[in-house]
Amino acid sequence: MSGRTAEIHRVTKETDVYVLLNVDGGAQADIHTGIGFYDHMLHHVAHHGLFDLTIKASGDLHIDEHHTVEDVAITLGQALDQALGARTGIRRMADSFVTMDESLAQVIVDLSGRPYCVFNAEFSPARIGSFSPALVAHVFESLATHARMNLHARVLYGRDDHHKAEALFKALGRALSAAAAIDPRRVGVPSTKGVL
Repeated sequence: MSGRTAEIHRVTKETDVYVLLNVDGGAQADIHTGIGFYDHMLHHVAHHGLFDLTIKASGDLHIDEHHTVEDVAITLGQALDQALGARTGIRRMADSFVTMDESLAQVIVDLSGRPYCVFNAEFSPARIGSFSPALVAHVFESLATHARMNLHARVLYGRDDHHKAEALFKALGRALSAAAAIDPRRVGVPSTKGVL
């Protein structure tokens, strides 16, 4: 691979997660978490972010999906942080609105090096396949923390939980792609501090 890449293998007593990320990729995705809906959402991040992304995860799904979902988000966040390096020359901030049928979502990112997440979306308690939509917020929070970024996400309106989640993950991919893009006019890091 060329470009900004990272490879992370995270093993705990609950999960085994491998992530290979190329920020400057072409939307090639190979994602297997054991949770079909989560795979579907992460494919959207890769596809709409134009990232090459491999994720192989196994975990204690006999208990529930929480540990696997969280640990994949942690590992993906670590990979994004590592791939961006010193964050030299990036645009740093970006936002994206995405519609999915009746739903509208917005994601705003600042690859500032300072982790923070504001998540504003409501989901019903009903599961989507084997995935609890209540975990969407946890994915965004874990990703923001471990990628060291400021991440705001909201669903402005919508009825269908699948559509709301899909709009959020698509918007996440598009916002990350735009924020991580190299600005040819930028010399050094995009901060008056001189460091991110």
